[in-house]
Amino acid sequence: MTTSQDRIIIFDTTLRDGEQSPGAALNIDEKLTIARQLSRLGVDVIEAGFPYSSPGDFEAVQKIAETVGVEGGPTICGLARTTRADIEAAGKAIKPAAKGRIHTFIATSDIHLAYKLKKTRAEVLEIAPEMVAYAKTFVDDVEFSPEDAGRSDPEFLYQVLEKAIAAGATTVNIPDTVGYTTPAEFGALIRGIKENVPNIDQAIISVHGHNDLGLAVANFLEAVKNGARQLECTINGIGERAGNAALEELVMALHVRRQYFNPFFGRPPESEAPLTNIDTHHIYKTSRLVSNLTGMFVQPNKAIVGANAFAHESGIHQDGVLKNKLTYEIMDAQLIGLTDNQIVLGKLSGRHAFQTRLKELGFELSEEDINKAFVKFKDLADKKKEITDWDLESIVNSEVRQPPELFRLELVQVTCGDRSHPTATVSIRTPDGEELTDAAIGTGPVDAVYKAINRVVNVPNDLIEFTVQSVTAGIDAIGEVTIRLRHEGRVYSGHAANTDIIVASAEAYVNALNRLYAALESGVEKIHPQQSQPAKV
Repeated sequence: MTTSQDRIIIFDTTLRDGEQSPGAALNIDEKLTIARQLSRLGVDVIEAGFPYSSPGDFEAVQKIAETVGVEGGPTICGLARTTRADIEAAGKAIKPAAKGRIHTFIATSDIHLAYKLKKTRAEVLEIAPEMVAYAKTFVDDVEFSPEDAGRSDPEFLYQVLEKAIAAGATTVNIPDTVGYTTPAEFGALIRGIKENVPNIDQAIISVHGHNDLGLAVANFLEAVKNGARQLECTINGIGERAGNAALEELVMALHVRRQYFNPFFGRPPESEAPLTNIDTHHIYKTSRLVSNLTGMFVQPNKAIVGANAFAHESGIHQDGVLKNKLTYEIMDAQLIGLTDNQIVLGKLSGRHAFQTRLKELGFELSEEDINKAFVKFKDLADKKKEITDWDLESIVNSEVRQPPELFRLELVQVTCGDRSHPTATVSIRTPDGEELTDAAIGTGPVDAVYKAINRVVNVPNDLIEFTVQSVTAGIDAIGEVTIRLRHEGRVYSGHAANTDIIVASAEAYVNALNRLYAALESGVEKIHPQQSQPAKV
């Protein structure tokens, strides 16, 4: 087993920074599901949330600490601004974890100091070590970030980092908060820190970056060459604006190009020892899970996990691949868990076979959830002769992993054609148990369904995204629908799967409305971690 300095620590922030993507909000059960999968994937640190932001976020971090942060599991981290209230909340939330970490941060760039914090450099030099020391009263493992480090004065940055490490920070994270730097600049920044912070050998250097210029992964790999040993990333690269550095791209770059990166770790080029602890066979499944639960669609040409990542249309490419995969493929699809679309179950398969296969695929479901999924499976088996692993994943994600069922779709019926007005009738059971039915005419069948649903639910919203994709090949394939809608500036997503695209569209819309309605009912607004901090620490 290599030490933390001669391999890369993978710090996953899907549940914190990734969840800040518009419409990607997750409930507690969904966060727990993703955290369990991240543990199977082998991430070293899970940044589970920002506990001070809301009671729901605090509870989610605490539950992840209790159930996923067990002995031998990943470190569970909570984010905190450099205020006592934030740090105390993070300390309490992660307390059940066998290994807990508090990640505290304060901005250091002059533009942030002047316009966001309204503080001087001298004040930041006092606050940073004071709050790191306070965090140390809760846990031994404290990470400190100088926000917007990429646009900070290097000399000031060195001073802040030296004081934070002296106060007890075991990891110092260098964020490219606005995705501004280029690889050469970012590598030079990390090199400058190693050369100019006297006590830097007492802490791990971490990097965090956004993809506004499409350079996040390249920046990170350059940082690795210059001494960074922790990478803060998200599944599918989700996150605010253009997203974060993508975990799957970083991990596979370090895996495929081991011979190139090995010397930067003091290893011989030919060493086959992995540079991360990630079990790459879980990458594709984790990508699918996060995409389904967040409603963040993965583009077909996305590196590593996109639908076209291992597809070859060109006849020249196809001929070469058939003769030798290495002609046009630099990695095996099976390495990321993308196996052949193998038939596993059929109409005559029983509950035991169904349950066994779900366990083999890594799903840990309660008896109630297994029963719900099995009903959906039998219904699908009546319509589709061959049920694949991908179908099973879609069933679980669509039937079990959904927001609280406040509104329930009871019936959807559509008439349409090239010489008729598309008309939809829907019946919906409301939160108080009443079943309401209404109908509407639309420009197409889905538009008619959504208008009818809106007449019943009566929650104002704007539909801003509607996507459909096939789970498998064939005319009887399951269709997955992901939608996003906006209400008063906030975005909510919904996801559903069905062999009938119209039914899936209706279910996805109701799922999104349930998220919206639940948020309205709770009346709780989450605090954004990058909003201005209170005057008192």
